[in-house]
Amino acid sequence: MTETNAMPTPQVRHPGLVCRACGCRDFRTIYTRPRGDSIVRRKRCRNCDRAISTREKIA
Repeated sequence: MTETNAMPTPQVRHPGLVCRACGCRDFRTIYTRPRGDSIVRRKRCRNCDRAISTREKIA
């Protein structure tokens, strides 16, 4: 029997937004507003045109 000491390849996680409808990672920002201690952005997927909202904390 041959034994290999090859390590399994780790799964690569890509941080960032992913469209839940089509899996695309390409968005355009259509709306940005300050809201208290954060910024609210409305983004739209360039592939399927689905809109999402994000909130970014101001440090």
